[in-house]
Amino acid sequence: MSFQTSDGMNYAPKGIPQPVVQPGEFHFAVAHLDHGHIFGQTNGLLEAGGELKWVYDTDAARLAGFLEKYPGAKQARTLQEILDDGAVKLVTSAAVPCERGHIGCKVMEAGKDYFTDKGPFTTLDQLAVARDTAARTGRKYMVYYSERLHVECAIHAGDLIRQGAIGRVLQVLGLGPHRLNAPSRPPWFFEKEKYGGILCDIGSHQIEQFLYYSGAQDARVTHSLVGNYAHPDYPGLEDYGEATLLADNGATSHFRVDWFTPAGLRTWGDGRTFILGTDGYIELRKYIDIARQPEGDHLYLVNAAGEQHLELRGKVGFPFFGRLILDCLNRTETAMTQQHAFKAAELCLKAQAAAIRAGFTGG
Repeated sequence: MSFQTSDGMNYAPKGIPQPVVQPGEFHFAVAHLDHGHIFGQTNGLLEAGGELKWVYDTDAARLAGFLEKYPGAKQARTLQEILDDGAVKLVTSAAVPCERGHIGCKVMEAGKDYFTDKGPFTTLDQLAVARDTAARTGRKYMVYYSERLHVECAIHAGDLIRQGAIGRVLQVLGLGPHRLNAPSRPPWFFEKEKYGGILCDIGSHQIEQFLYYSGAQDARVTHSLVGNYAHPDYPGLEDYGEATLLADNGATSHFRVDWFTPAGLRTWGDGRTFILGTDGYIELRKYIDIARQPEGDHLYLVNAAGEQHLELRGKVGFPFFGRLILDCLNRTETAMTQQHAFKAAELCLKAQAAAIRAGFTGG
C-alpha cells in the first residue's frame, strides 16, 4: 500500500486490488477534478475491478495530471459525452462543493449512479433536489466519506462494533485536524458560499462516522460553533469548528475539526476517533501514532477480555468500493444506504446553519 501523507487535499490511499467483477463488466467515468480526493475515489474503484473509460475537466493542467496517472482513460469533450455513453454505469466526481448537487442530479437524470467527494452539498435546497431526483430516478447519490471508507482501522472498528466487542455504543468523540497549506489551495477553498463552511466540509466525516458507529438513523444538533481564529488574510475561511449531537437511539457525539496541523507533524492531520460502549471502548489513531510510528491505522481496544493494540495497515483493505460496484449492478445497498448518505449530509448542513460564530478574526 502507498499513501501521500503531507497534504490532505491530495491524500489518495492505494490498496491491494480485490476485483469483484470481470473485465468489461463495470465501466465508470470521472468528471470534474477540482479536489484531489478524486484520485482516492478513482483508485478505490479501479482496485475493485472497475474500468475507467472517460475523464472530463475544463482545466487542461488538471486533466493532463490525471491522464498521466491513468493513461487508459479517454478525454471527453463535455460531460454530456459521458452521459450519452450507455456503457458507463457510474460517474465519480470531485467538483467545487457548491456544484456537486447539480452535477449529481444531471448524472442521475441520465440514468447513471453518482459518487461524489464529501461534502456533497452546501445548502439544504441542494440536498432536497438530490433526494427527490434519487427517489424519482432510482439512481444512487453516494458520497466519499473517506475518513471512514478509506481508513483500515476505521473499517475494522465498525466490524468490531457489529461483533459486540464494546457493547452498545454510547458516545463517539472525533478529532479531525487538517493541514491548511494555504498557497496550494484553489480560490474557491476560501469562499464560504462555494465550500459551504467547515462543518459541512470536513465536519461531514465526523457526523457520518457517528451515525455509522452508533447505528443511529437520525440525530439533532445540540451545539455547533465555527470561527476564524488565525487567518485574517482569508476572511471567508473557517479554521475551526465543533459540534455536539444527540442521536435518536440516545447515543451522543462531540467533534472538533480545524486547520491547525503544525508543520512538525509527519502527516497532514492526527485524526482520531474514540468510541465508548457499554462493555468497552475503542481508540483509532488513523494517520500516525505521534512520536512513535509514522504509519497510521492503529486501533486500541479495551474490554472485558483485556487490552489490545492492533496495527491494521495493509490487513483490512477497502471493501466499500467493491460493495458499491456490486450495489450499482444489483441495485442493492450493501456499501451504504441512500438514507445514510443523505442524513449525514443533512446534519452537517444543519450544524453549519446553527453554528455560533467565534474567533479572534473575521468574526
